Amino acid sequence: MNILAIESSCDDTGAAVVRDGREVLSNVVASQVPEHILYGGVVPEIASRRHCESVSGVCAKALSDADLTLKDIDAVAVTAAPGLIGALLVGVNFAKGLCFANDIPLVPVHHLRGHVASNYISSPSLEPPFLALIVSGGHTHLVNVKSYTDYEVIGRTRDDAAGEAMDKAARLLGLPYPGGLNMDKVCANGDPKKYVFPFPRVDGSEFDFSFSGMKTAAINLIHNKQQKGEPIDTENIGASYMRCVVKVLCSKTEKAMDLLKPSRFVIAGGVSANSVLRREMQALCKRKKIELFMPELRYCGDNAAMIGSQGYYEYLAGHTAGVKLNAFATMDIDNDFSE
Repeated sequence: MNILAIESSCDDTGAAVVRDGREVLSNVVASQVPEHILYGGVVPEIASRRHCESVSGVCAKALSDADLTLKDIDAVAVTAAPGLIGALLVGVNFAKGLCFANDIPLVPVHHLRGHVASNYISSPSLEPPFLALIVSGGHTHLVNVKSYTDYEVIGRTRDDAAGEAMDKAARLLGLPYPGGLNMDKVCANGDPKKYVFPFPRVDGSEFDFSFSGMKTAAINLIHNKQQKGEPIDTENIGASYMRCVVKVLCSKTEKAMDLLKPSRFVIAGGVSANSVLRREMQALCKRKKIELFMPELRYCGDNAAMIGSQGYYEYLAGHTAGVKLNAFATMDIDNDFSE
């Protein structure tokens, strides 16, 4: 089964063709990073305009790279939530028009489910059930993945997501966008124990996350140095900050492992590319004797291949939509877009 997938939830316009949920025949991304670097982050209005300019071209290239035509496509999968609403609407409306004009089934996909599915591409042997940690710029979730389309949220962030917290700290350190990625590169040789940041706890919920206090501590530390005219210790502050964020992620994950006792564990999302997180999760899973799955670096960030992979399983579950499909800026991961 060939699925044409479209991803436009943030600042990259992606299109891919995925066969049977596991085999990537093509994967095209039109990146907007060079433009958003000028502003230190994503400007939603600009992102939406660029999606409008790119979506048709990336879909055509994805089909061409796969050596297929629309007649060979069995369904179109599209990210419908969550994300920047203007950006999402571009992809959703393009997909609806494409499906209506060519009588092709339309499959809405939850962006976070797509991130989890990136592991199905990188590790064809992976099947649910498993415990997953989803970490991206806007989301931090611990999820019990019971089946390809049955998700139970164990914990989530109460404020800032891990990726957002790293991006904001990186910007204060003078690092260019994307902040988290550049912090990982620039601070790789820093001393991760030179600075201590608060370890956040959420009263009444041992699996939920909170990164706002840690972010505020970093802001205060950097501003204090600036006010005193002291040089910013970028490498060591960044390394210490990353270590603290990862320590929180590992601590909550270990508690969930102790509760659910999974045999498999998955990390997913843009922050899953972070070298410190990957290293510490490898150590944790080795200690717990749990099999670890991580997406290849090329599938960690937003891409359409992961949407095509998850779209395949959503289609098998009967989760299709019609021309009334809308996009949503926020949506729980356990929602299947049922009308």
